[in-house]
Amino acid sequence: MAGMVQEEGSSPLQFFSRMSLSPGFGSPYPWLRELKSEERGLCLIHLLVACANHVAAGSVENANIGLEHISHLASPDGDTMQRIAAYFTEALADRMLKAWPGLHKALNSTKISSVTEEILAQKLFFDLCPFMKLSYVITNQAIIEAMEGEKMVHIIDLNSFEPAQWINLLQTLSARPEGPPHLRITGIHEQKELLEQMALRLAEEAEKLDIPFQFNPVVSKLENLDVESLRVKTGEALAVSSVLQLHTLLATDDEMLKRSSPTASKTQNSSHLQRVLQMNQRTLGEWLEKDSFHLYSASPDSASASTPLTPLSLAASPKMGSFLNALWGLSPKLVVVTEQESNHNGPTLMERVMEALNFYAALFDCLESTLPRASIERQKVEKMLFGEEIKNIIACEGTERKERHEKLEKWILRLELAGFGRVPLSYHGILQARRLLQNYGYDGYRIKEENGRLVICWQDRPLYSVSAWRFRSYD
Repeated sequence: MAGMVQEEGSSPLQFFSRMSLSPGFGSPYPWLRELKSEERGLCLIHLLVACANHVAAGSVENANIGLEHISHLASPDGDTMQRIAAYFTEALADRMLKAWPGLHKALNSTKISSVTEEILAQKLFFDLCPFMKLSYVITNQAIIEAMEGEKMVHIIDLNSFEPAQWINLLQTLSARPEGPPHLRITGIHEQKELLEQMALRLAEEAEKLDIPFQFNPVVSKLENLDVESLRVKTGEALAVSSVLQLHTLLATDDEMLKRSSPTASKTQNSSHLQRVLQMNQRTLGEWLEKDSFHLYSASPDSASASTPLTPLSLAASPKMGSFLNALWGLSPKLVVVTEQESNHNGPTLMERVMEALNFYAALFDCLESTLPRASIERQKVEKMLFGEEIKNIIACEGTERKERHEKLEKWILRLELAGFGRVPLSYHGILQARRLLQNYGYDGYRIKEENGRLVICWQDRPLYSVSAWRFRSYD
């Protein structure tokens, strides 16, 4: 399923490419229900892509017919492709309804958007799949190595909701030959109660291990974060952990770029950019010479508005640029970034649909291989986490579209432009991650090392990347 979007070549797809969608009650082709799982999956892919094309073109009638046909095959408790189709059709329908704001608001007026539910889904995902566990193990090992011999360590957690990562770090630090450092963790999250629970749990563990410890809670969304509130002190060795967070800042950039004038964008952080360009002259020149390196910025949502991504266009992203510059200004010894390894920030709907189909097919496949179809935990992760992300990628635009996942190659360019130097992840960290997979029997998962950075895969499909960075001065 990981490479699910295929060229038309099998009989079901050949048939559906010739089939005309016509309105009617019930399934126009009753034999569809008798298809084998693989054939049904191929039919669903074709129908979804055709329907998405109609939605992108604004053809409401044809899109409606397509959604009706898909409804006879899709199911949130069926096989992998049936489940994916259920959430993609919901997202496409939601996008269509937004053309009628009054209708859309009325249908959603009683829905409760709960941060607690989102956190519950994230915790279930942590428990059911190894992706976040692997990210935490790799991040912690990089921190341990970077902080060797340091007596005062400060860690900034950009999404502080899971204590397991830092409990593991505390236990590792307690066994340090030179003794544990004084550890301070600044946890950032929009929910105060969650940070209070984190503080209690980590303080309890630190006391048990006899480690001097402080927890500094910062109640804020990442896009509203005031760097001054991080309270970095002179003499502290600083590390920053960002797990699936940086991409959310691109939504703010998208809106700011639409509103700002070209002149204002070009002058944004110009002195910082000039110093960094001098620092990276050879590397950036190599990038710019590569015709095959096609990247696009977080731009307005029409195809005609897409522009090639260059160092200058990246530096003109006000929010992302200023945030990374502010982190650089804290002189961190280490910054570890985990992000989704997929491009869900394309300028057109169809680009995002095709990328998302492949990415989420692999994630749904992971759960299919781990849990029975009737599992309540599985349904919660699929609906409250994957389903909401799919809806955000497909149905939302502007600042509402937060799930702007981008591939590692873009993050490398952004972080180097901000003045960060690469830190190769160690063999020991990779070994620990592979042992975790082996010890817990996580079959089908792979870890690939690429130039000192790690990519976590389901089968051969890359899903998450982990990279490490450090402060680099201009001298």
